Amino acid sequence: MTRKLAILLFDEVEVLDFAGPFEVFSVCGLRSSNAKPFEVFTVAEKPSIRARNHLMINPTYVLGQEPLPDMVLIPGGGGYHADGQPFGTRKEMDNPVLLNWIRNQHQTAEMVLSVCTGSLLLAKADLLHGLKATTHKGAVEMMRSVAPDTVLMPQERWVDNGKIVLSAGISAGIDMSFYVISRLLGKEAADETASYMQYDYWS
Repeated sequence: MTRKLAILLFDEVEVLDFAGPFEVFSVCGLRSSNAKPFEVFTVAEKPSIRARNHLMINPTYVLGQEPLPDMVLIPGGGGYHADGQPFGTRKEMDNPVLLNWIRNQHQTAEMVLSVCTGSLLLAKADLLHGLKATTHKGAVEMMRSVAPDTVLMPQERWVDNGKIVLSAGISAGIDMSFYVISRLLGKEAADETASYMQYDYWS
């Protein structure tokens, strides 16, 4: 079985938030068998995205044109400009197109993953009520205000609610990805992927 994993992109997305998990899931299983456990693609509201530090990305699909994913990953990234204007996730929290897309994917997907402040988008999409969550250490207080009935666990590298799995800041998304592979395919698959990547992950 090959699971389709859609990674959402938006302007000022943190590069490692999406690129780390993209690499982990993309290379999983390539050396241990002929099977391909994950088909990874990116999706965005428009055909060109400007990530953090001016990295330009052409997503695989524009919203509404992507195949139905089995899994969805929501990365983070962003903050506020000197003039107080929000960017990245802080801006997209008020984007009804992205929030509706996330809600719709949650209804049909096997798993929804978030990295860093991607948790803010899940919270604004009303998907974290009564659940446990973690996020970037710099966004904990904002998470408390956006999701007051969510149990925040900022000390945790990742938090597993079953369908929704969230990770802490930036690099934590890589470790969460290995955890998800271990949960779905077994620890041997995660270990093999980490060995190929020469990555010492939190387990």
